[in-house]
This record gives sequence, C-alpha cells and structure tokens, in this order.
Amino acid sequence: MAQLRIALAQVNPTVGDLDGNADLIVEWTRRAAAAGAHLVAFPEMMLTGYPVEDLALRTSFVQASQRALADVARRLAAEGLGDLPVVTGYLDRRTVSLVRAGQPAGSPLDAAAWLHGGEVLVRSAKHHLPNYGVFDEYRIFVRGDRLPVVRVHGVDVATAVCEDLWQDGGPVGVTGEAGAGLLLAINASPYESDKDDVRLELCAQRAREAGCAVAYVNMVGGQDELVFDGDSIIVGADGTLLARAPQFTEHLLVADLALPGASARVPEGLTPIDALDGTTITVDRRVLSADPLPAYPVEPQECAEPLDDLAEIYGALVLGTRDYVRKNGFRSVILGLSGGIDSALVATIASDAIGPDRVHAVLLPSRYSSDHSVSDAEELAKRQGLHARTVPIAGMVEAFEAELDLHGLAAENLQARIRANVWMGLSNEEGHLVLTGGNKSELATGYSTLYGDSAGGFAPIKDLVKTTVWDLARWRNAAAGAGAGLPFLHPFATAPIPEAIIVKEPSAELSPGQKDSDSLPPYSELDPLLVDYVEHDMGRDALIAAGHDAALVERVIRLVDLAEYKRRQYPPGPKVTPKNFGRDRRVPITTRWREPAAD
Repeated sequence: MAQLRIALAQVNPTVGDLDGNADLIVEWTRRAAAAGAHLVAFPEMMLTGYPVEDLALRTSFVQASQRALADVARRLAAEGLGDLPVVTGYLDRRTVSLVRAGQPAGSPLDAAAWLHGGEVLVRSAKHHLPNYGVFDEYRIFVRGDRLPVVRVHGVDVATAVCEDLWQDGGPVGVTGEAGAGLLLAINASPYESDKDDVRLELCAQRAREAGCAVAYVNMVGGQDELVFDGDSIIVGADGTLLARAPQFTEHLLVADLALPGASARVPEGLTPIDALDGTTITVDRRVLSADPLPAYPVEPQECAEPLDDLAEIYGALVLGTRDYVRKNGFRSVILGLSGGIDSALVATIASDAIGPDRVHAVLLPSRYSSDHSVSDAEELAKRQGLHARTVPIAGMVEAFEAELDLHGLAAENLQARIRANVWMGLSNEEGHLVLTGGNKSELATGYSTLYGDSAGGFAPIKDLVKTTVWDLARWRNAAAGAGAGLPFLHPFATAPIPEAIIVKEPSAELSPGQKDSDSLPPYSELDPLLVDYVEHDMGRDALIAAGHDAALVERVIRLVDLAEYKRRQYPPGPKVTPKNFGRDRRVPITTRWREPAAD
C-alpha cells in the first residue's frame, strides 16, 4: 500500500467572480501545502462558480474561464505552490468544425483540470449531464468522454465530475477497469433535506463497485435559490467512512489514505474503454510521480458529525440568506415585523445570517392589529437587538378608502399593499434588501397578496410549509445561548423568538378577528397534502388513496392550480425540499387541465 495525504477544499466561490475565485484557489492551496498535502481538490466549476446557466453560452465568458485557468496555474507556480497537484473545476469548450442545431452554442464543457508546475496537465469534462429537478445541463453543455488517471506518488488517481458519480456507466463505470487506487469526484451538489445520507451511501456504493477509495469534495455557499452544504466525504474501497467535513461552512478536509500502488506496467497514453452506458470512455494516463512516498506518521482523521434534520434546514436558510445579501452587494435588510410566526422566523434567520445590527424591522399596525401583535413584535426586536421602527398605516388606508370604494378581499389586499409600499419605499431610500415572509403553504394555496406581502427581493422561508416554520422556531429557541455549537447561529443570550408568537393562532390581521383557519384547512392537515401534491406530483386519486380526505383534496388542488400566476412573481428563496417553487417545479400558468373531480 502507498500513502497519500489528500486535501479537499470545501470553499464558497461566486458566480462570475473569476479573479476572486482564483484567489480562493491560491489561498486554499497554500493552506493545503502547509498541512503537508500531496494533492488538493476544489469543487466543480470552481473558477466560474456554479450554476452559470446561460453564461455558458456566451463566448466571452468561456474564454475568460480558459484564460483564468492558465493564469491560476502560472500563479500557483510563481507563489511556490507549483509542485502540489491541484484539481479544479472550470468552464471550457469543445472545438468543433460543425455546429449543429440542437447543440449548445459554442459546445461548452463542465470541465475539470489538473494543474501542476505552472501548466494545465490534463483536462476532462462531465459525461453525464443532469436534466431533472433544478438541472437543465443538456441545454448548456456537451458531454465529455475522458477519464484522467494521474499517478501521484505511486497512486493512480481518477477524476470525475459530480453527476458522473450519480449515474451508472461513463467515467466512473470504467474506473475499476482502469485500475485506479482513488476516485476523486469534484462536485457542486445542492442541498436538500436528507441528501447527506444519500450522498454517503452513493459514495460507498461507487467505491465498492470500482474497488477503490472515493474522495468527494463539494461546494459550499448560496447561489440565488440554491444552497451548497459542503459535507465533503472520503470513503474506503469497502465503503467505510474515513473522513467527513462539516456542513454549511468553508473547510479544508485533510486525510491520510493508504491506497494500492499503481502497476508499473501500465504506460502513459490514451486507452479507449467501452462503458456500461454504451459510450466509449478514453482513459488518459499521466505520471507526475511514479514512486511511493517513504512511510510517514499519519494524522488523526477528521469525521464531523452530520447535523440533525432541523439544524440542517436552518443552516441552509441562514447560508442561503447570507450569501444572497453578501454576493449581491447589500449591506442590510428590511422586513415587516407583524408579531406573527413567519416574520419572526425571517427576522431570526436574518440576524443569524448577517448580524442583528444589519437587520431593520418595520412595525405596521393597522386598525385590525391586536395589541399583543405589536407588543410581541417589539419584544422580538428587543431580544435580538434589531433596528425597529413603527409606521402606523391606518391613516394611509383611510386616504385610499376616501378615493376608492373597496370591499371585502379588495379592501384587505389594499392594506397589505400599503404595508409593502412602506418597506419598499424605505428600501429605496436607505438601500436595504427587502425580505419577504411568505411560507410554502401560503404560496401553494395563493394565501398571499400580490404586490403586498409577496413584494420583496428575497424570501428566506419560501420553501417551508407552515408546520416546519413552527418546528424551526422551536428548534432555534432551544439552541439559544451557547448557539448549540453551530457556527451559523448568533449567540443570543435568550430565546430569540417570544413564546407568545409561537403559540398564537396565525392571522393576517386584515379584517376584524381574522384567522388563517377562516380561509385554509388546519395546517396539520393541509401541509402533508401539499407535500404530496406539490413535491411528490401525486394526482387526485393517488392523494385520496394515500389517506387524504377527498373533499379536502379537491379544494386544495383547485387552490394550488389557480395560484401559479402569483408564484411566478414571487422572489427567490433558498431551496431546502426535493421540489421547491422555482427551478424545480415548472407548470404552465395558462392551462385548462384540472385533476378529474369525483363522479
């Protein structure tokens, strides 16, 4: 067996910031060198950030990525780091003589490269292009057909890109036949609940299939509605977990591995191998250092404990909100604080994400606001140290009513839109990002006012059903004080959300004595039905067969189907479920299809 110390750089690039991302590569390579690593790997599309979407179709952007790759290779050598092999993702293109209809313009590649000695040693690209959920990579990439196998200190290291690990065949499928001692997978795998367990089992399965260890480095950070949680892992050839990085934070995972030595009889060069998916993969063999290292003392392996389910979700919301604010150049946020559970949780997420001193809350009492709603909002602002101001809207509503004869729902929506005008006006005046407080249950059923409570720039709890909002509020309060040892929590001295907010019956407070239950079924019944209809795509009959009440099914389906036009105009928010309202779920606004009603 040969020894190899590998470093997985779980870092947070920014889409389009090629210079800043190159700085990260140099900085974290220096850290890896200081840790005595023999190989350092960065995530998929590290140089450009991910996902780049249609920027991949822009020739100027692809060329900038190609130049940045060559530049960072030279820079690593110039700064004394050229002897340490670096594997990184970037955007490349395939040179083609004939451009055909149906092919992405410019034939872009989701590529990986080995950098060494100031040069780009070898290049490859993702073979399997995902075209499901949030991914539409057939639209912007062409697939690669190579498996680099680079010998480092006597160990043959194969390289694959993200989806290649998830699908049978392709580069990963020929790794075992190529005789690799380590499969290195670079990834930009977005977070969704319970995905960490799936990833670990996937890596273990691929390790057993290929008969070699698997090192999986994942991106961390927020990009629009996607959140990357890190959770980089290394498993042995038998699937045993050897090392694991923490979630939702940048981290250098360093591990000493004992790996099978490479066969000296296998020469450098290109070898085509037929893969299980019917394609031919060319194994591209290179030798950096043929001889194994002398035996050296190994360091203790790091194995971070995965977070529990609610901590995971909360960590994703905080990171997604923080990076949306930071990467889009905002210094502060503003939100309407009503004394209800939704705005309370949004304010708390914002405080954890960017610090309470950068969170501005506006209390907007109307003629229907209860005294306890105002006092509860004031108490939350006091506990968290938010900037809070009160702007009564009763006079504004009366001014509109003097000019417009509105009744019922139209009158209720007028109040919601006036509230939105206040916080949008303060946003324009003072430069805050407006955070919107709607949850998934409201969005699904259309229980929100277009251009009212739906107005804003970012929606932190957009992908949470109402019952999960309550669960997270209770979890966050329980984690107060010491911060539960989690780096994404602000160390509040006491529970940040007053208990009165958590236990009160929810209300929009737009009419006398109004309660959510006047318009919606109990959330304990509604939310499981919404999950099955929206996230699991179950039709009417399947929903009833699953145990949901038939009359409730028909009512909720109608509410969800009619509200699509509202959701299309809703701000982005962090995706935490298998199917969010956004990139994941694309149904037409204009459609006459309705789930068949009961006979």
